[in-house]
Amino acid sequence: MSINVVTLIGRVGSDPDMKYFESGKVKCRLTLAVNRRRNSDEPDWFTLELWGKTAEVAGTYVRKGKQIGVKGSLKFDTWSDRNTGTPRSSPVIQVDQLELLGSRRDSEGDMGDSSPENFG
Repeated sequence: MSINVVTLIGRVGSDPDMKYFESGKVKCRLTLAVNRRRNSDEPDWFTLELWGKTAEVAGTYVRKGKQIGVKGSLKFDTWSDRNTGTPRSSPVIQVDQLELLGSRRDSEGDMGDSSPENFG
């Protein structure tokens, strides 16, 4: 049996980077800062990748500083370094579910309401 499930709650580090493909697919990438249990520690940063309707929701409602919750799986993007040809990889959270969290103050100026919503 194998399990690959990641659940995170944190604050978005940058506005969503949206990509629209000729096939009609939509992809969104963004970063998420997650604090450790001790507030004195620096946050851990994660790269998130969202597709389809979940990506569209993120593009519409998620902005830098917004608190969100995500559930998904860990994957690794791999490539060869352009200069050296050395194999490289980077961890990415492939998001299946997105929840908009936070207070009304977090949502001021947004078009959405402040209640938590579940998309996925």
